[in-house]
Amino acid sequence: MKTTVCFTAKNIYYLKGGGHFWVPLNWSLGYRALGCDVIWLEPIDPSTPVEDVWTLTKLLKERLEPYGLRDSVALSSITGEPLDPAAVEGCLDIDAASELATLLVNLRYDLPADQVRRFSRSALLDIDPGLLQMWIAVGRYSLAPHDLYFTIGETVGTPAARFPSFGLEWHYTPPPVYLPAWPPASAPPTAAYTTVAHWWGEEIDFDGTPINTEKRESFLHYANLPSRVVWPLELALTMGAAEEEERVFWGGHGWRVQDSHQFTSTPEEYRVYIQQSRGEFSCAKPSCMQLQNAWVSDRTICYLASGKPVIVQYTGPSRLLPDAEGIFRFHSIDEAAQMLSLVESDYERQCRAARALAEAYFDAEKVVGRVLEKAL
Repeated sequence: MKTTVCFTAKNIYYLKGGGHFWVPLNWSLGYRALGCDVIWLEPIDPSTPVEDVWTLTKLLKERLEPYGLRDSVALSSITGEPLDPAAVEGCLDIDAASELATLLVNLRYDLPADQVRRFSRSALLDIDPGLLQMWIAVGRYSLAPHDLYFTIGETVGTPAARFPSFGLEWHYTPPPVYLPAWPPASAPPTAAYTTVAHWWGEEIDFDGTPINTEKRESFLHYANLPSRVVWPLELALTMGAAEEEERVFWGGHGWRVQDSHQFTSTPEEYRVYIQQSRGEFSCAKPSCMQLQNAWVSDRTICYLASGKPVIVQYTGPSRLLPDAEGIFRFHSIDEAAQMLSLVESDYERQCRAARALAEAYFDAEKVVGRVLEKAL
């Protein structure tokens, strides 16, 4: 009997985020490569007008069509309240999805428990390690029971974690990148080291400690980095109302600043942006360093697969990741500048090392194969 994986996504209300789209897409393409059927389940708010749901669903299907997933869309209610039957027209509903699926892989922490129970087998996927456990601790989420719990954070559920595990057994999985969709690519001679980021966040009181999730806060400590390196550094950002102000501030420190929605709003635009970069330079959210979650970004592994060396902030000890071969993990602005120089001193070899890391650790077929084996 063919395996059918139902993968919950949260893209239908944010169709301008090309990078956000690649998270479930890399997983789904990995399942497909292993011969699985895929259901792309989008929970929606039942108060959304039916006409708006139709518009959003049409755009979602257009995004999925190049990857053979246009007819895989299912819709459910994020609140558990019934959806207008007209809203689900042309899509599977939760009843059909749960009947067809061999396994639910759920990255929606708020999926109602009665919907999770409909599936014969379920696995939660934690893509916000440390933060998810903090959100549970402060009452933001109350997870529905699942058969298994997976996380992309290496320290989750281990003695090295700076956050609780809530008595759950967390199984580590690297995030996947579907390598055939992300071949190595050469960058133009004038290409910059880039990253794509949501700029703003929040501060949350976690057991008396303020935990900061604002990416901008981390970058402030590296604002002067462009003056210390030869190669251009570029930020593709979601800045909101403060765009003009942010452009002036960061431009004044030597950063190139782009609107991420202008350059990376579709999966294809996002891929082109990464593949035309010289590599990635990025800081992590302060919460990653505070919580030491050993997190690596789904964005970073797309750079690696494209043969782009990455220089990213150290987020905790890793059993997999080197600190200075293909991927470089820095603690300070001095280290960041030094690592950029090291990459450039042997750039082609570092490009090959980046791709080799993606093939060794993040190949979607290998990653999802291990998840399926453990979950089923």
